[in-house]
Formats: sequence, C-alpha cells, structure tokens
Amino acid sequence: MSSATLSRPAPERLACKPRVDAFFEPRTCSVQYVVSDLASGACALIDPVLDYDEKSGCTATTSADALLAFVQGQDLTVEWILDTHPHADHFSASGYLKDQTGAKTAIGEQVFAVQRLWKEIYNLPDGFPTDGSQWDRLFADGDVFRIGDMEASVLFSPGHTLASVTYVIGDAAFIHDTLFMPDFGTARCDFPGGDARALWRTIQSILSLPDDTRLFSGHDYRPGGRPPAWESSVASQRAHNTHLKQAGTEEQFVALRKERDGTLPMPKLILHALQVNMAGGRLPMPEDNGMRYLKIPLDALPCAMWE
Repeated sequence: MSSATLSRPAPERLACKPRVDAFFEPRTCSVQYVVSDLASGACALIDPVLDYDEKSGCTATTSADALLAFVQGQDLTVEWILDTHPHADHFSASGYLKDQTGAKTAIGEQVFAVQRLWKEIYNLPDGFPTDGSQWDRLFADGDVFRIGDMEASVLFSPGHTLASVTYVIGDAAFIHDTLFMPDFGTARCDFPGGDARALWRTIQSILSLPDDTRLFSGHDYRPGGRPPAWESSVASQRAHNTHLKQAGTEEQFVALRKERDGTLPMPKLILHALQVNMAGGRLPMPEDNGMRYLKIPLDALPCAMWE
C-alpha cells in the first residue's frame, strides 16, 4: 500500500485525551502501555511483554502481571490487547493476557505476510496457519474501533516490518518502533521484509498528525545513560529527531538507514521471539515429554560476528 492511500484520523477523533500509563521493561528496553477511557473504565493493553531469559530458556509473566495488577487496582476492564507488529526483540504476552482477561486480541492484517515469510525460514509444518487467525481481529489501514467510549483508528505503518501499524487513540498515537525518542532517531529496516523507503513514508504519515499529538514509542535505549523516556510529540519529532535532521529527503534517509543498519547486530532474541510472536504470543505446544522447544534456524540471517 502506498503512502498516498494511508488514512488520517478525523480531527474530532483527536479531541479526547486518554490516560496513558507506561511500563518500562529494562531487559529488552521495551515499553508496555495501558491506555484508558476513564469515563467508561475500559482500557487496552499495547505491546505487552512475556519475560524470557535466553540463557536458561526460562519464561515468566512478571511484566504482564504488573499490567494486570495495575488494571485491577484502577478498577479497569481490559477490552483489547493490541500488538503493533510481530516483535523481534521480546516475546509478546498477548496470549497469556487473553487467557487472563478474555479481552480481544488484534494486530495489523499484513501479519500474514510476516507469517508466510518466517514460516519458510523456520520450516514450520504445513498446519501452521498463515492467515492471522491467531488473533481475534486483523486491522486494515483506516479501520476504526472503540475502547469504551473512545474511538481509535489504525494507520498502516510499514518499514520496520511488513505488518506494523500505529494506533491513534484520541490525541495519543502508539508508534511502536517507527520513531524512538528524538535523541535516538528512527527504526532499523534490515530485518527480512523491512524497507527504508516505506519507513520514510510511514514517518511522514505520522508527522502529518497535529503537532500536539502525543507519540508513544515501543522502546527506549537510553542514549548516554539517561533515564528511560517514551513520550514525544509530532512537533518535537519534526524539530529534533536526530535522523530526520541528518536526512531531510527520502533518498538521504534511505542512504542513512542503510549505512546505519549495516553496522547493527541482529537483536539477540529475533530467532527466539518471532516464532512465538507470529503465533499471537503463544509458546510452542509441549512435546511428548511435556516440554516446549524453540526452533533456531542456523545461517538464516546476516552475521556480523566475523567482521
């Protein structure tokens, strides 16, 4: 889908100001969100984290349980569990939280493209669905849904992945890995299915929202050791984002991203996480001995360790 077809939220949708509470997960530098409509007591959980230790293979629900404790303490009802994309750097807790709350799960409809690509890389069995049926709802660009009395809309936001979406809820936009805090810049595009040109156009789409739109990023890597931060605005990103200041045109941005991405190692959990996340945050089924196993393809991704 070209940038010209991307929908924009109507001005009235930006009038409300949802409550946004962020939960920073330091192991993966991920930010989980609870976005609430205080009038109705409804909320959505965005990009929740299932804890995973790659050295031991242990999983835990500590981060997700913190979201549940907050929701219960605030007397909120979880209506949606929203993934912005299939993450490469942490496990999604969407499946676990659906089991705990009964809320609907959702992701962008282009997740099927990620599933088909990675099904081949993992050589998954024919029975693995690649139609997004692991989620309750697949959102298309321009789709509108409700969280209590609030109206939310979906912007298709490819570039970092084939399936990324932005959720615009009132004056808040959840922009996942498209734009980080201005001092860190923009998302990488060198994963299978990534596209720097598509990311540039997605960024222009986000920056066409009103200047005071609150932008909530999916990660913060704390450059210079500063405290974690996750909220910016359209105006501050346009004025101060370090990559956009260096690259003012699409061609300059593509060149910058390709040069930078060529120096970055793959995320340490990419091969661990994607097989879980493209299954809706569900761990592999136990085998005949009762244990679950991840599958790690060898020599499937570029390797920087020899350079």
